Amino acid sequence: MLDKIDLKIIEVLHQNSRASFVEIGKLIPLSASSVRERIQKLEELEIIKAYTLKVDYSKMGYGLEVFIMIKLFSGKLESFMAALDSFPEIKRAIRITGSHNIHMKVVLKDQLHLQRFIDMLIKYGEPTTQLILSELK
Repeated sequence: MLDKIDLKIIEVLHQNSRASFVEIGKLIPLSASSVRERIQKLEELEIIKAYTLKVDYSKMGYGLEVFIMIKLFSGKLESFMAALDSFPEIKRAIRITGSHNIHMKVVLKDQLHLQRFIDMLIKYGEPTTQLILSELK
């Protein structure tokens, strides 16, 4: 069972996954060794599964970030899931309920890249695209 200290550690890591044990300990307050032990326990329990990197794709030449939802054709789920790794543009893909099966966050260079990407998706289902204007949280 998680206590308030564990929850605070998770909150701090969520804001900055590179925070050191000393930095986290100053915020809690807790010794660096106690923070390390707690984080290791959270990792062993797979409560903390990974540490992530937030990238500004626009500075890498990707001018579009979009959400694409796709309503997969009958029998296409397995082939789509097998093909996911072949699409480097897809940064996140989630199975969802509702009229669409998959929700994806995708980064693309420009509108032509988007058009070509959608053309590749069409063999799996019916995509719906939403342009991301800005990230709020």
